[in-house]
Amino acid sequence: MRVISGSARGKQLTPVPGKDTRPTTDRVKESVFNILQMMVPGSEMLDLFAGTGQMGIEALSRGASHAVFCDAAPKALSVIRKNIAAARVEDRAEVIGADFVSALRRLQGRQFDVIFLDPPYGGEILNQALKSIELFDILRSDGIIVCESAVQDKIACPDCFAIRKQYKYGTIRLTSLVHADEQE
Repeated sequence: MRVISGSARGKQLTPVPGKDTRPTTDRVKESVFNILQMMVPGSEMLDLFAGTGQMGIEALSRGASHAVFCDAAPKALSVIRKNIAAARVEDRAEVIGADFVSALRRLQGRQFDVIFLDPPYGGEILNQALKSIELFDILRSDGIIVCESAVQDKIACPDCFAIRKQYKYGTIRLTSLVHADEQE
């Protein structure tokens, strides 16, 4: 697991010990940043369910102005902090140790250009996170949400969001969502 591009390019990142965290593969990570393209430089980014922090670190490496990393697992939080320091992006990073609803509640009143969601596959956590993002109104009007999920996971898109595009990579699906009134 490494940073693919930007100021921290090639930096190896530490994985979270154990099997509770599933890091995003380099292939999928590159696809996420192809989806985001020019939205990253100067952006405010939220990496919810951050795990190792690799997605937020990649965004900072590619020029995001600030990234917030949220995770509830103490082991993950320790690894996120180590990886942020190793990539030398501490001055633009913020780490929140809390479950996703508590973290989003704390972030209410802030706006993000890019939100990345990679919760545990299966179940309803992804849909609950999307509803919470809608409830706490933290996605900027021209912002984007990118969700990583298992292909078989069903996304219940809240009315305020529209699915812009979906991509399939083996057993993984990436879904990009925007505000419904921004959908072209």
